[in-house]
Amino acid sequence: MQKAKGFTKSRTGTYVSMAATAFGAIGVAKQARKARLEHDTLRLVDAAVSAAAIVTGLAILYRELKRLGDDDVLLG
Repeated sequence: MQKAKGFTKSRTGTYVSMAATAFGAIGVAKQARKARLEHDTLRLVDAAVSAAAIVTGLAILYRELKRLGDDDVLLG
């Protein structure tokens, strides 16, 4: 169990989280396409907000990935 807790803070765990977050973009794209076809403004706004959340999440995960990379460098 302890090993699983550390996985999310590992480089591999961060890549998995980035992939899962990016995979969510597919659903948002489908939602936006359907909203445009149906001229549903409210669903289109929802898709835009969801897309913004995905971009923000990816940016946070990228920052975490860079931080993990900085910790790996041996300063001497």
